[in-house]
Amino acid sequence: MRTPHVVVVMGVAGTGKTTIGPLLAARLGVPYAEGDDFHPQANIDKMSAGIPLDDADRWPWLDAIGAWAHGRAGLGGVVSCSALKRSYRDRLRAAAPGITFVHLTGDRKLIEDRMAHRQGHFMPTALLDSQFATLQPLGADEAGIAVDVSGGPEEITERAVKALNSLPRASHSDAPLPDAPQ
Repeated sequence: MRTPHVVVVMGVAGTGKTTIGPLLAARLGVPYAEGDDFHPQANIDKMSAGIPLDDADRWPWLDAIGAWAHGRAGLGGVVSCSALKRSYRDRLRAAAPGITFVHLTGDRKLIEDRMAHRQGHFMPTALLDSQFATLQPLGADEAGIAVDVSGGPEEITERAVKALNSLPRASHSDAPLPDAPQ
């Protein structure tokens, strides 16, 4: 039996983490956790006011996500988390060493347009520049994949599933993840 992935869907605001995460979880047959739900209210208030979080704000949030991912080891799960810096991903890996990152990437103009059209989210487009400035893409030594966010949600999810299937796994059968429904 293939050991299910514990996946962190990462990327700057507006890349579709909250859209792709649940779709990916459904395809993998595992639970989804919304990373924003792990933020304390003080963080949400700060971001809503257009103030970027600093590392001191992020550590408890990352620790909570890491604890959730650790609890899903061997069971599988998908959680969204910006995980913009290597140090943030290192902290998540310290809590859950087997996690895999799916980095949603895309053109800044496309992402800004998507952010401008979403309703009821606390992250204003004004913080997008700070997100891109902070972003440190996955290193070659980090377990993960980059997935372009152009196209529709199903297309993006399909790219993610195919890329996850291409990753080496330490403990699994040769059975691939389920193909997209025809």
